[in-house]
Amino acid sequence: MILFPPAKINLGLNVLHKRADNYHELDSCMIPIPFTDVLEILPSKEFSFIQTGNSIPGQLEDNLCVKAYRLMVENYSISPVYIHLRKEIPMGAGLGGGSADAAFVLKGINDLYQLNCSIEELQNHAATLGSDCPFFIINEAQIAQGRGEILSSCNLNLKGYYLKIINPGIHIGTKEAYDGIVFKENSNSVKSIVEGPILNWREALINDFEKSAFANHPVLAQIKEKMYSEGAIYASMSGSGSTMYGIYWDEPKLSNLEKKDYLQLIVRI
Repeated sequence: MILFPPAKINLGLNVLHKRADNYHELDSCMIPIPFTDVLEILPSKEFSFIQTGNSIPGQLEDNLCVKAYRLMVENYSISPVYIHLRKEIPMGAGLGGGSADAAFVLKGINDLYQLNCSIEELQNHAATLGSDCPFFIINEAQIAQGRGEILSSCNLNLKGYYLKIINPGIHIGTKEAYDGIVFKENSNSVKSIVEGPILNWREALINDFEKSAFANHPVLAQIKEKMYSEGAIYASMSGSGSTMYGIYWDEPKLSNLEKKDYLQLIVRI
């Protein structure tokens, strides 16, 4: 079985307040994009996990794919599997690659062993692995609230638009991201904005992480402005960064950037 866990981008991201459980209350729209890792899952005599492509720091048991497998073993009678993850989506980039990989391990094992888990069951399992993981179970545009695990549908269709992604290789950790957050008294709901005209997004659709991220890493603001100068309808940072993206009517060209080693990708949504 070969699967293709996709990256996601955030359309807007309101950080509303800190909750009693020390998580933050969020309001965002997430959409999957055609930029994927590659995941192979096969029955095996013993469990093994191999990872190639972009390196993932940490111990084997800390990998979300391994945690997803262990979770399924705890809850269902399944035999061991061999997992090979080819990592293409950069880590710590606001693209949700690790969460997608974990969610697709859950879905893959469910299909491989015909467990017949419902979407709700898979999402409940995914929520124990990470806030973004449940999104990838359905894997379509959704409004994410709570700490990101409360999902609802939205009337959004970007089919046919072009997306340019630029990742400058800057790692923005969770502490750095949230240390710079200033809570606003009033925020328009992301759902109301993304279901409205895309021409209004530039002024109305805000990622609250941008302000401090741009102050700490000015190149991110420069990339955003460059996208607008090149004709983007809307440009933003995804998640807590550092990936920047622009949405275009027509196919854009690759940007002429000062540093040529930045990841740059153009896809059609």
